[in-house]
Amino acid sequence: MSEKNREGKRTARERLQQQRAADEARGRRKKQLVVGGVVIGVIAAAAVTGVVVQDQRSKPETPTAAPAGTTGEKNLVIPSGAADAPSVLTVYEDPRCPACGSFEQAFAQTVNELEDAGKITANYHIVSFIDRSLDGKGSKYGANALACAQDAGKFRAYHDVLYKNQPAETSDTFGDKEALLDLAKQVPGLDTPAFRACVNDNEFGGWVSAVQQDFDKSGFKSTPTVLLNGTPVYPKKGEEQISPENLVKWVDEANQGKKPGTTGSQVPSTAPSP
Repeated sequence: MSEKNREGKRTARERLQQQRAADEARGRRKKQLVVGGVVIGVIAAAAVTGVVVQDQRSKPETPTAAPAGTTGEKNLVIPSGAADAPSVLTVYEDPRCPACGSFEQAFAQTVNELEDAGKITANYHIVSFIDRSLDGKGSKYGANALACAQDAGKFRAYHDVLYKNQPAETSDTFGDKEALLDLAKQVPGLDTPAFRACVNDNEFGGWVSAVQQDFDKSGFKSTPTVLLNGTPVYPKKGEEQISPENLVKWVDEANQGKKPGTTGSQVPSTAPSP
């Protein structure tokens, strides 16, 4: 074979090898682009999903219905007492909360007397977080029943009955709607077809969820949380321990020189014991 022929074959082989190398390089680049596109697509999809999930988490829940007479943003607060009272007692409570039960047993009469004297209006935030940690539905159903009582104009009396007959925290008694309806019989005029339907249909369930969401955003971590004109007073106000006497003293100090609120007829708060 002549040198010329050998050179021609070698050149042809080199061109073939170069062509194969170029084809393989293009194949690798194409594969990388496809894989990269898939990865980018997955990341983008995940980012969109994350935004949707985050949007769902942060989306405020607006109740479809609120009990009559509720106040505040989205009507999440149940007021009790004269609207023009000079001081405001803010109370966050869960129907299943044993510490709330202890607070009510010790302070319900004092709070009611302060309301009746026009010294305070009490703003109740009825939360329902204990169901999340102990399971059950007693917090939510109890909160809804309290909303139904507010809608019927019987909140204070039913509220006092509920806490005087509060079961142990680990017992989901209030998760039984019949138990809540039975307690309503202790409040004159509350056990009506409208109230029973409100409890059985969980009419204010969306409102209850919105109140809890508001509590979650509040920064408060436990119940009862009790504030007098925005200042925490439970279990202490500064260095002073709360007591019925101290609560009256603190209210009188805050109201010094101020006119009591206009008192109207109040629902009697007699709440039979268990």
